[in-house]
Amino acid sequence: MSTLTLNGVRKSFGALDVLQSIDLKLEDGEFLVLLGPSGCGKSTLLNLIAGLETPTAGDIRIGDKRVNDVHPKNRNIAMVFQSYALYPTMPVERNIGFGLEMRGVETDTRKRAVDGAARMLQVDHLLDRKPGQLSGGQRQRVAMGRAIVREPELFLFDEPLSNLDAKLRAEMRTEIKRLHNRLGTTVVYVTHDQIEAMTLGTRIAVMKGGVIQQLADPMTTYEKPANMFVAGFIGSPSMNFVHGVLARDDEHMALKTEGRDPTTIRLPRVAANLEGLAGRKVVLGVRPESFAANASEPDLTGTIDVVEPTGPDTLVVLTLGGQSITARLGPKLAIAPGEPLGLAIQPDSISLFDPDSGNRIE
Repeated sequence: MSTLTLNGVRKSFGALDVLQSIDLKLEDGEFLVLLGPSGCGKSTLLNLIAGLETPTAGDIRIGDKRVNDVHPKNRNIAMVFQSYALYPTMPVERNIGFGLEMRGVETDTRKRAVDGAARMLQVDHLLDRKPGQLSGGQRQRVAMGRAIVREPELFLFDEPLSNLDAKLRAEMRTEIKRLHNRLGTTVVYVTHDQIEAMTLGTRIAVMKGGVIQQLADPMTTYEKPANMFVAGFIGSPSMNFVHGVLARDDEHMALKTEGRDPTTIRLPRVAANLEGLAGRKVVLGVRPESFAANASEPDLTGTIDVVEPTGPDTLVVLTLGGQSITARLGPKLAIAPGEPLGLAIQPDSISLFDPDSGNRIE
């Protein structure tokens, strides 16, 4: 295990700045997820750590060693890619141990390492098979085994589950989590899948345009997003955004929506400390699961547009003041499109953002 430190790391391709002054510090055993849409710079950052790209500026340290000019093979890292990159003519046993073989590790030592990794990943019964005889999940386990036997200081995963179907992705998430818990390794994991990020990471770095928008643990990222981009990217369905002006409404603070069909959204009592923001234009953010059906004392009332039963719950899309809101409600609601529906907002569940900068208002 080892620490990873990035100070002021930049990467440019000609006039294009792909990464802009990245600062990170990972302690031993951390699992950092680089999360963001395609083109945000997350894979480029991983390649810089691996040594496959050279930074334009800044320092990269693995442990106490600056590795900017160190060849990838000398960085003591292991990578698992989106493509399994297995040797098709070699059996599983040799695929797992080939890196050790090339480094001149003795046969007995190599066999013990391969057998141990194969048992850990539950592919010990497949050691004589070729990659073409394996399923996608089995191939990814073999690729992970090849990384494990090297006992690296740092594991790097580049969207390793993207080629798997939904069921296999869920199974492999569990395997990777179990592996990290057992080995206590330091991991940097690239994905665009927010579920992978939330379930795997000890911290998540949400990226956009080559900049880290927020670096925090999963629940902080989810419950207190730093800006509207993070709030909209994390969560499925994503956070609802309603534009309006804060004002007092009887005993409550409320949001007066703007547009062709203005309405009022009453905010929970815990939001009374927002009085100092009265009269300010804001964007109200509420997660779909933070609503509850409440016809007697609703905080807002909208017209049902779409009802989507999913089994354990029901997604309801309402039209409110010319804007759409999605609520995740119980599974057995007697509701239909065109009907009015009152919703209550759970206390401590709102976020407010500045409409100009998009940043969170604390």
